[in-house]
Amino acid sequence: MPQQPPPFDEMGWPDAIRPPYSLIDAWLKSATADQLALKRREAEVLFRRIGITFAVYTEGGDAERLIPFDLIPRVMAQAEWQRLRKGLEQRAKALNAFLHDVYHDRDIIRAGKIPEKLILHNAEFRPEMNGLDLPGHIYSHISGIDMVRTGPDDYYVLEDNCRTPSGVSYMVENREVMQRLFPDLFRRARVAPVAHYADELLETLRSVAPPNCHGEPTVALLTPGIHNSAYYEHAFLADEMGIDLVEGADLIVRNDICYMRTTAGLERVDVIYRRIDDAYLDPLVFRPESMLGCAGLHFAERAGNLTITNAIGGGIADDKAVYIHVPEMVRFYLGEEPLLSNVPTYDCSKPDELKYVLEHLDELVVKAVHGSGGYGMLVGPHASKAQLQEFRDLLKTKPETYIAQPTLALSTVPTFVESGVAPRHVDLRPFVLSGSDKMRVVPGGLTRVALKEGSLVVNSSQGGGTKDTWVLEE
Repeated sequence: MPQQPPPFDEMGWPDAIRPPYSLIDAWLKSATADQLALKRREAEVLFRRIGITFAVYTEGGDAERLIPFDLIPRVMAQAEWQRLRKGLEQRAKALNAFLHDVYHDRDIIRAGKIPEKLILHNAEFRPEMNGLDLPGHIYSHISGIDMVRTGPDDYYVLEDNCRTPSGVSYMVENREVMQRLFPDLFRRARVAPVAHYADELLETLRSVAPPNCHGEPTVALLTPGIHNSAYYEHAFLADEMGIDLVEGADLIVRNDICYMRTTAGLERVDVIYRRIDDAYLDPLVFRPESMLGCAGLHFAERAGNLTITNAIGGGIADDKAVYIHVPEMVRFYLGEEPLLSNVPTYDCSKPDELKYVLEHLDELVVKAVHGSGGYGMLVGPHASKAQLQEFRDLLKTKPETYIAQPTLALSTVPTFVESGVAPRHVDLRPFVLSGSDKMRVVPGGLTRVALKEGSLVVNSSQGGGTKDTWVLEE
């Protein structure tokens, strides 16, 4: 087998430094390994003091841990970011148009652009949402679009997260910690800010107030509670927005109006930013045994008295089999060519494509259609014979529950690891806010880094870390 060329390094490290990284290059040349190690320890102290932890429930022992933070930022030129931003906004518009269509006229199905069974037989399809008109026809108010890069101008969308995308608190806190640790570096760099994300989020949520809202809308963030893996983020965002953080027991619905219990009595709630899965949101409609949500929320929304963000039923757009059709959604709903490309994807429910996948399993990445967090996934080139055989059997038994993609040579960014500075693979999750008034995209996003040499899995639940993402002002 011919030797593969090395992956694209975004810095051009160590020999051909790209212009956006010139300041970082000078900084790294002036810093010793001991100095960087000291700063890394300081960062860990800061993160522990702030209380940023991530819960991993699949392991024994103490599951609460810090997500490893790397000191060397990822840098993007303004022109690079602007190309990405336009593509992200286009994609979010198309996904929201698709979700509105799915629960209304289903034009895309009637036009034969997407199979009916992929929608109506989808586990995430919620027939309870049929015919419900949402403010601005928006379903995914907060979208996390996972991106990878393979060359100077080559970006691909890896997956869409339209239900309850997480990680934005790490984007904001990573920046705060970097500014504390390296104030001189920030004085010399012109980096677009991200600290205003919570303000942009609150404006987005207020913009989708329900039809029967009078005056300034009251917004609350609904959390499953302290045992949820992303609880820190829930508390962080509520605090930053200056809104109430509530659990299901704090809410009550009377006469199709939602209220929260406060020390001053019941207060009406107009918009709920929920961080609870659909199935647990309203026991009158979904799982009757759920203690996490509040009975009647769905009926309050149907009555025009409440907006739930992100909307119930938006999980269809996260489906990895539906992902295949997003470029066609852009053409169908917007009449435009997609600005962002999908990763070429094999639909294992199709016999010809399944045959190819089985014959080339050791070359491909196989993903469960409803998988997340790096689980239910096979990275063929790094898999053992036993793992390959396991997935071969799974594909033959339930081919419709898997898709496959080529193994991309993900870009790398210099990372400070135990052996010193070394390249590690990264992805990027920008956050797109879709309101009734406008779209908002804070520059950059959450960069996740695979800390193990050669690894392509960046998920924090699988041992990945994070970096600060710099978009230069000019």
